[in-house]
Amino acid sequence: MKLLDTHVLLWQEQGDPRLGPRARRLFERALQEGSVAVSAISFWEIGMRVQKGHLDLSLGIDAWRRDLLDQGLVEIPVDGGIAARASLLPDMHGDPADRLIVATALEGHQLVTADHRLLQWPGHLSRLRATE
Repeated sequence: MKLLDTHVLLWQEQGDPRLGPRARRLFERALQEGSVAVSAISFWEIGMRVQKGHLDLSLGIDAWRRDLLDQGLVEIPVDGGIAARASLLPDMHGDPADRLIVATALEGHQLVTADHRLLQWPGHLSRLRATE
């Protein structure tokens, strides 16, 4: 399963050119196969950006989320196992959302991100650079 970092989900939905052609093709194929996901924490991050006025969604966050799920996006909940794993990640910076997303990816998913801190993290994690 491809696990999208929060910014990658936004790039895809907004048609942002920073999302590379390879990543975009993989996303579209994975969505058709039902194998593209986001951590539930990504909706929290996006909601916070909307509330702070840093992002405008044409729909409210709840309706936007439901629309994405109806299109085939899989939402992976943050459970106790993911939370515990996130707290124990060695050499990981302190951003709680990033820690939860990485802990989710460690359940056997490939993380699609352009975040240099996550791409350079020395832990064993399958990653795909979103700008490719």
